[in-house]
Amino acid sequence: MIWLLLGAATLVGMVWLMRAFARASVADIKELVNWVVALGGMSLALLLLLTGRLPLAVFASSLVLPLIWNRFLGRIFHMRGGASADDGPRRAGDGAMTREEAYKVLGLQPDASEADIRAAHRRLMAAAHPDRGGSDWIAARLNQARDILLRG
Repeated sequence: MIWLLLGAATLVGMVWLMRAFARASVADIKELVNWVVALGGMSLALLLLLTGRLPLAVFASSLVLPLIWNRFLGRIFHMRGGASADDGPRRAGDGAMTREEAYKVLGLQPDASEADIRAAHRRLMAAAHPDRGGSDWIAARLNQARDILLRG
């Protein structure tokens, strides 16, 4: 009976993790991979150290470096550099979309008609809709581009 309960709890946990993973952003997934590699490296280094294989333990501990860099040193260097939100190129999706960006998102020329805009939006949404395995972000950008161009 205990195995049945343990199996059901494991199944529920797996379903919950899969749903959380499906909603995760790319940055969150990269951080998760860094943590998994770092924890695996620390575990391997500890195991090798306990079994007397010091050179291999030092190598395994180097798997922790990406985590240390991303988590701590990257923030320190970023703060020292005095970078602000205005530095560097503006990332697509940050702030308001211009009409030129909207035309590029939908793959249209500036002289496109309302029917062309609606047709391009419909065609692109058929492939990018989240209900069909597409991206929420891309669907939002397509909707934003359509709204900007149809408003005038």
